[in-house]
This record gives sequence, C-alpha cells and structure tokens, in this order.
Amino acid sequence: MSSGSLSKVAVIGSGISGAVCASILAAGGVSVTVFETGRGAGGRMSQRRETTEDGRVLFFDHGAPYFSVSDMEVMGVVRSWEARGLVSEWQVPFGSFDQSTGKFVDFEKEGTTKKYVGVPGMNSMCKALCSDPGVEAKYGITVGKVDWLCDRNSWSLISVDGQDLGQFDGVVASDKNVVSARFTGVTGRPPPLDITSSPDLAILSQDIPIRACFALMLAFSEPLSWIPLKGVSFKNSQVLSWAYCDSSKPGRSHASSNWGSAFPAIAIGGDEKCLWDKNKRLAICGDFCASPNVEGAVLSGIRAASKILEKSSNL
Repeated sequence: MSSGSLSKVAVIGSGISGAVCASILAAGGVSVTVFETGRGAGGRMSQRRETTEDGRVLFFDHGAPYFSVSDMEVMGVVRSWEARGLVSEWQVPFGSFDQSTGKFVDFEKEGTTKKYVGVPGMNSMCKALCSDPGVEAKYGITVGKVDWLCDRNSWSLISVDGQDLGQFDGVVASDKNVVSARFTGVTGRPPPLDITSSPDLAILSQDIPIRACFALMLAFSEPLSWIPLKGVSFKNSQVLSWAYCDSSKPGRSHASSNWGSAFPAIAIGGDEKCLWDKNKRLAICGDFCASPNVEGAVLSGIRAASKILEKSSNL
C-alpha cells in the first residue's frame, strides 16, 4: 500500500449504496474500481427493457419505484443529483385501494411527502455515479474470492472464473452476498469474504432475514383513465402490496410496474449505518445496514466512504 493514502479501493456491487460510495471516494482522490455481476449498474434500482410484437420499446422500473428523503445528509446528495438532472420530483396522486370494499381510499394530500425518481430510469443515478471521474466500473464480473494479504497489507480479489482482479488498499462490499450462504447456493462456492478473522464484522455471520417481493410488469395499449391514482397501496390484500404507473414519471412512457425483489427485515449497521474493520480497511454497506429503502442504502454508502476517507487522511 502506498504511504500517506488509500490510493486504490475496490467496491463490490453497483447498486445505489455501492455507487454512492464509489463516487464519494473518487471525489476524495481515491482510484475506485467497481465490480458488478450484472450487465450494468443499478442493483435493485434496475430498469427492465422489453420490446413488443409491434416493435415498441417498453421500460419498467422493476426495482425501487421511487424514494423519499428525511435525512439531511442524504438530502444533500439528492440535491446534487437534481442539479445534474439525474432525479426529479414525481408529482402525481397517491392513495390506497381497499380490497374488501373495492374502493379507492386515503387519497394523499398533494405535497405531503416528496417522492423522487431517477430520470430517465431509476438506475440513472447508479449509472452516472459509476461513470464519474476516478471510477472504473467492470460489469459482468462476479468476485469469487476476497483475500487479505497480511504480508502486503492489502486485499486481493479474484473472480469466480479465476481471473486476478488486482490488489487494493481497501474494499467496500455493498452486496451482502459476499459473506452469505446464498452465494454458495447460487455458485456452489463458499462466500468470497471470510469474516471469521474480523471481530467488527461478526454480526454478519448471522443470516440476515429478508422479505421476498415479486413484480408483475404490465403494459396497456390505452391509458387506464378510470384509475384516479398513479401510485396505489393495497389494503386487506393477501397478495398485492403496491402498484405504480411508470409512464406518469418524468421521462417515461408506455409502462407500469410493481416493485419486486427482496428487502432486509432488519438493519445491522447500528448508529454507524455501516460495518467497518479499520485494521483491514474493509467496509460493508447497504440498506441492510441502515434501513430497507433507497434512503437507507444511500446513507450507508455515504458512511462507508467517510470511513475510508477518514482512514486515508490519518495515514
């Protein structure tokens, strides 16, 4: 490792938490490499592209439909995104549908809570942040091994197919699967990161419970003008939770969606909103460290970057 700073940091995962962390680190003078299994940035803020039989191209925000902000630290980041044209406020009527009565109820007062969406898709922020100066994003690469090299005081990353991905002064893991048995279930390999030698990360040895969610993506030839709302929560339903009209968002057309994925049922980051091993310069961030929403993921990414930069300034 170079003296006086952390010059190279690897970020595993390009969801919003990893993307935010990478951007902040790069702005602080760190050379950042982002490794992402998928074809592009976004994680659970990804956008799906589909083509109809008549050739029309449809886009679905099949991950997070929108986000709101109450934390001032996160609001500062969101305002910078607004200035870059990456997000916009989604000003449409929201409410609920009562399955037992078959009626729309609880119409939300306009302006009650600001709702933000990425423009032109929910993955826009992740894509832009992973393209910031000082950030190199490598897609289609699954990290298979993250080893601490005591003799070199650095980290070594190797892909699942055996490719040497390089050595780094610090590592940020924004994908909890790097320490999860779920990685083994998918790949047949042990999790990339062994945390048994990091007491500060011992809490990760427990399996983080999740709440599964499935998304149904629908497109209609004509607007559903009889529905008075563009965002709906469902009451007294054993199946449906939310429904959103994507085409009502800024920069969208011809799509509507539900939110699908899996969300952490607990937060394990405590007051720090991330996990941090200062001796090995290893940070773990994500919504599972703060709160199960976009705001929580952003805040965790901010805090992880702060830990790295603080360590760098003290070297």
